[in-house]
Amino acid sequence: MIVYAIHALVSVFAVMNPLGNLPIFMSLTAGYTLEEQRKTASKAIGIAFLILLIFLVLGNIIFSVFGITVAAFRVAGGILIFGIAYNLLHAKASHVHAPHPEEHQESEEKDDISVTPLATPLIAGPGTIATVMALAAAPNELNNSIAVFIGFTVVLAGTFLIFRYAGNISKRLGQTELNVISRLMGLLLAVIAVQMGAAGLIGLFPALAH
Repeated sequence: MIVYAIHALVSVFAVMNPLGNLPIFMSLTAGYTLEEQRKTASKAIGIAFLILLIFLVLGNIIFSVFGITVAAFRVAGGILIFGIAYNLLHAKASHVHAPHPEEHQESEEKDDISVTPLATPLIAGPGTIATVMALAAAPNELNNSIAVFIGFTVVLAGTFLIFRYAGNISKRLGQTELNVISRLMGLLLAVIAVQMGAAGLIGLFPALAH
């Protein structure tokens, strides 16, 4: 379980990319006091935690209701995550993972941006949700779910610390360094996406394994 928890942690960290999201967080909270910035980060992380927990717990129910197989979800999740990885490799924000321009503009007109676009889609976006659900799926569903829960909880805690000390971190990491980190995360995420998609294809077409 420990090995799988580490695998889940790395996968969720790569797709969530908290360091890559740092400039977006800074721009969304521009003009906030330090206390307001930290309160917003805390609330956003709490909401993102609830979103991921709901999809982790209700994953099998969602599969049953819509007649989705785990293998099919892994293939779809792999394609979605590979799209995010492709953008990260080019140091660009994914349209799936990052807020759309309309959401960004709307957030600037709101008093509270912690729910959207911070909690979702920035932190707990479709890519992160798909990763959590795919990693928690059978076999060993209970052990997988516990490992994934540990993994995304640790990543969210790290994201909170990154956002809490965003000012200090941004002074030490320039855009070039952030782009390098994004590309490394993109490479890692691409490998994870291919592995996830391959596992799903073998589940759909067992003959491929021979």
